[in-house]
Amino acid sequence: MKKIGIIFGMENSFPPAVVEKINSMKVEGVTAEFVKLGGVKMAEPSGYRVIIDRISQDISFYRAYLKNAVLNGTVVINNPFWWTADDKFFNYALASKLGVAIPPTVILPHNRHPPGTTDQSMRNLMFPLNWEEVFEYVGFPAFLKPYDGGGWKNVYKVDSPEEFFKAYNETGHLCMTLQHGVEFEEYFRCYVIGQEKVHIMRYDPKAPHHERYVKGNPPPSPKMKERIEKDALTLCRALGYDLNTVEFAVEGGVPYAIDFMNPAPDAEITSVGKENFEWVVNAVADMAVKKALSDENPARELRWAAFLAGAPLAATKPAARKKAKAAETR
Repeated sequence: MKKIGIIFGMENSFPPAVVEKINSMKVEGVTAEFVKLGGVKMAEPSGYRVIIDRISQDISFYRAYLKNAVLNGTVVINNPFWWTADDKFFNYALASKLGVAIPPTVILPHNRHPPGTTDQSMRNLMFPLNWEEVFEYVGFPAFLKPYDGGGWKNVYKVDSPEEFFKAYNETGHLCMTLQHGVEFEEYFRCYVIGQEKVHIMRYDPKAPHHERYVKGNPPPSPKMKERIEKDALTLCRALGYDLNTVEFAVEGGVPYAIDFMNPAPDAEITSVGKENFEWVVNAVADMAVKKALSDENPARELRWAAFLAGAPLAATKPAARKKAKAAETR
């Protein structure tokens, strides 16, 4: 029996819906359930062929358990090794290398020394910083946000140097990025599942949380749809994410990728709405079953170079990727 487990936190609708959907598919030899844990023995198999991770970003115990599971043959959605090492500033840099439109972005030193450090720890840091150069590059309006955060926590919209410094002084020891604020005419949030399926949703980040997904979900123009799907797949294939959301802010006809490090994206029916909820439940269930029945070896991705070396190939056709890989081994 190939078991699919799901590990989650405060979610109420998505995890049970995925388990119910998988079991209702009645695929021979496949079953789904919630993961149950106690003390985890090192190097011991988890008993699951696939685990869908919805919470390890907040619980170190779960993250350690999932790495141990991968070591012993479990396919984890999403890969806990890459997720652990990932951050949004790196993602922006990678995306720009891949030809995806990204607003000008800089990473900034901590406003206050991180715990356990002093000014002696910052000997390589230029002081004072050339703030004029930073502001000229980024421009206003801009968003000050954590380089590795999510859920719109500690995010500030600033329209001037004065507003920036006021916000920056409130960030404490967080590491922040400053990114040009796109004055968008349209905004889209996309589920990307299995690095194959893209579901585009109109989204209004300025609305109250429960009203951000636009009712009726009017589709983008065919040209915009093609560009968004292409860029969303390029990003998720490069990052190795099988479950992610990618957000695009459209200004002047250009979809700028704003946020695409969401390996445990919101999927609660109360926020995303019935139609979006049903789509993501079905897509994730199908993906999990496909992986459970596959001969995929999760340990192959334990080599960090596999991600970065493969990134420039992400937007190419499979045949081209195979040729490139063959060339590397010569």
